[in-house]
Amino acid sequence: MVTGGAGFIGSNIVARLAARGDADVIVCDRFRDATAAKWKNIAKHDVADLVAPEALLAWLDANAARVAAVVHMGAISATTEPDVDRIADTNFRLSKAVWDWCAANRTPLVYASSAATYGGGEHGFVDDNGYAAVSALRPLNAYGWSKKLFDLYALREAARGHAPPKWSGLRFFNVYGPNEYHKGGQKSVVAHMYPKAAAGETTRLFKSHHPDYPDGGQARDFVYVDDCVDVAEWLLARGEGAGLVNVGTGRARTFLDLAHALHAALGKPAVIEFVDTPEDIRRNYQYFTEADLTRLRALGYDRQMTSIEAGVGAYVSKHLAADDPYA
Repeated sequence: MVTGGAGFIGSNIVARLAARGDADVIVCDRFRDATAAKWKNIAKHDVADLVAPEALLAWLDANAARVAAVVHMGAISATTEPDVDRIADTNFRLSKAVWDWCAANRTPLVYASSAATYGGGEHGFVDDNGYAAVSALRPLNAYGWSKKLFDLYALREAARGHAPPKWSGLRFFNVYGPNEYHKGGQKSVVAHMYPKAAAGETTRLFKSHHPDYPDGGQARDFVYVDDCVDVAEWLLARGEGAGLVNVGTGRARTFLDLAHALHAALGKPAVIEFVDTPEDIRRNYQYFTEADLTRLRALGYDRQMTSIEAGVGAYVSKHLAADDPYA
């Protein structure tokens, strides 16, 4: 069962699991407006059933003996979502219900946490599984807060012995790649920059409003979605869960690096203009994120993460510039 299975990361996980052909893959999601074409994210793949979020628990109860694992990617992921009650219902209350079901039915669980839990990074980006360490984090928006709240629930319930037989919460950093097209303003910077860069027009990046960073020098841990799927698949096959674990490249790169990688993939010279960061996001703007992968490596994950040059190159050639951009 993949919740959020028609979304960005979820649909890429569905693609991988369906391609293996060793189990039925069930998608729980909403598709909403056909113009967003979210359904196309899973249109190429053999999906055995579609379940609406409000019917999820009943479906799980009816099929408990068949459910080998739950991959819970479903969430309100927009950092600008104004309805905090909606965020709390989906990201916290529904996630609690999924956790409780997996604990009661002894079903492995992999769920999406987020690097947004780290807030401004004042406590660093180490995936410390101590309750006090997670409690001390100060997310900058309601989305990050909801993810932290559920991480705390997972740690508290696990300490009480009320947990799935193996569980992992994946703290995704700045993910980019195919099947994010429905996300509108929440698409990755690569996807936003691509149309103008491909047309040879000026690429716009935010100016820096921080004395320690030059314009375009703001840095993120940009991680290609295939790497996220690799980690999720590895954890599903692993004999035990990982708890909370970072999923990034372990190396921060600048937005200027990203823009140059995109233009290199297009074979076009970069024409870049810096514009003011909008006032409504400037106060909580992050200037640096970088996943500490020490814990993931200690668990035994030894695959190399994709550089932005390789990841953006693959994204452009295989998807953004293709007639059919879907994975």
